[in-house]
Amino acid sequence: MKNILVLVHDDCGQEARLRVAMDITRAIDGHLTCLDVAMTSLVAPDFNGTYTGTALMAEERQAEAANGAAIKARLDREGLSHVVINATGDPATCLRRAAKLADLVVVNRGLDDKSAYPNMFDLAGDLILEGHTPVFAVPEKVRSLDLQGRAVIAWDGSNHAAAALRAAVPLLKLARSVTLFYAEDGSLGLPLEEAAAYLSRHGVHATIRREKCLMDRPGSVIMAEAMIEHADYVVMGAFSRSRFLEAAFGGATQRMLSESPVPIFIVHQA
Repeated sequence: MKNILVLVHDDCGQEARLRVAMDITRAIDGHLTCLDVAMTSLVAPDFNGTYTGTALMAEERQAEAANGAAIKARLDREGLSHVVINATGDPATCLRRAAKLADLVVVNRGLDDKSAYPNMFDLAGDLILEGHTPVFAVPEKVRSLDLQGRAVIAWDGSNHAAAALRAAVPLLKLARSVTLFYAEDGSLGLPLEEAAAYLSRHGVHATIRREKCLMDRPGSVIMAEAMIEHADYVVMGAFSRSRFLEAAFGGATQRMLSESPVPIFIVHQA
């Protein structure tokens, strides 16, 4: 894992995703690509099918040019290997295109203000379901990520969970504590012990924990475990049964993308 891609756009989630992307890039001695997107979806067509918001689009491009320049100056001072690329269009489409040679994409999870633009829950969901690159979904209030801290792996033995575990190994190797956690809801595929054995061959020695869901949903139990373990991030797989986001994710994935207090490393196995 060397190539990190982060969405740059002057919105309330930018500082969180940028700081996390910088921390990851620094920890792995990697390269950071900042995709600065001027979003055409800010402009709506009028009844004649033409764009009445041409002036707004010009303002959006101008604002993002200034934003991108400020980010570049900041990264120059940080001494990180980086590049800032300008793009115009739908952010999910631009990110999918740019992610073809990325190892990880950093965006926000759903923002606390559900009316905020862009809709980060939808954006993260689109990238997870339609992309082929692991996604780090970051709460907007996060200001750092300690990759030498504690990681929790939400394990259910599914193909999605296995794909996430494999993809996260380069980061898990840096952690001082890794917990393999199963929220017991009767869905376990591969046993936790097999996942632990796989990690041990990579030099990652995980603690195994189980907790019955009882009246709680798995997402609530996983979030509680993250808080108990003082986790710096959670690794998990995503579930999909439909392309429509409301039906696409299992309850745990949807809950974590909406409410997780810590960043989520998430993979969907195509």
